[in-house]
Amino acid sequence: MAKNTPAAATGAALTTPAQLERLGEHLHKLRLQKSAERLEAMLQQAAADELPYADFLEQVLGEEVAAKTAKNISMRTAMARFPFVKPLETFDFAYQPSIDKRQVLTLASCHYIEHGDNVIVLGPPGVGKTHLAVSLGIKAIEAGYRVLFTSAAQLISTLSKALAEGRLDEKLKLYTTPRLLIIDEIGYLPIERIGANLFFQLISRRYERGPMILTSNQSFGAWGDVFGDRVIATAILDRLLHHAVTLNIRGNSYCLKEKLKAGLVRSFEDESQPGGEI
Repeated sequence: MAKNTPAAATGAALTTPAQLERLGEHLHKLRLQKSAERLEAMLQQAAADELPYADFLEQVLGEEVAAKTAKNISMRTAMARFPFVKPLETFDFAYQPSIDKRQVLTLASCHYIEHGDNVIVLGPPGVGKTHLAVSLGIKAIEAGYRVLFTSAAQLISTLSKALAEGRLDEKLKLYTTPRLLIIDEIGYLPIERIGANLFFQLISRRYERGPMILTSNQSFGAWGDVFGDRVIATAILDRLLHHAVTLNIRGNSYCLKEKLKAGLVRSFEDESQPGGEI
């Protein structure tokens, strides 16, 4: 009984230079660049592995999809304007035990985006709030969502300038269009009344329509001082917290990590103990 040799393997072994050229032209016309670059190598490997037609086609299309997906993610990551790119896998949960790792991994699944929930990350400077926000933003991009990152200061500056130039609606659309908006560092700088009103307008536009991730070094009770108006601050928080998950980081600054190891400074936990300096 003759061996049932896969036709794809036989064809791959007998591919002529003319066929290679025609196949390459077809792939280029279809904009399958990855496959065009690796065509000859893939044909040779298919012959060596005696791949059936379906398996070979799956391999070719699978590599092309992976390449296009990676390119798309790279492009949308650049468009998100992150200050840095750090995946969630690099976050040191052991150094910040106050964070529920399982809760963060659940957020990484991006279900909160579909549900329209906000994520608010609170904690002192340097504990990894921005890292978490960026990492969750990257997960959202990988899941196919459009993301935009901005600091609170940059947001207020952009909207204030747009207001003065009569282009406020245009700029508000810039921040309402992305599926996920990340606003970093709320509370690091005081916000004047006009800025607070502009911030409220943005929050109102995204309310129950577009989820956000926000980070702040101030407790909610201090937001009245941050925005210079307790009424506006309350209105903002009412909308943000209606559907929200809050992560409260109570730990040491990553900037002090090496100094803590060397015993040059005292840890947050030590200073919180009776007799410790706060």
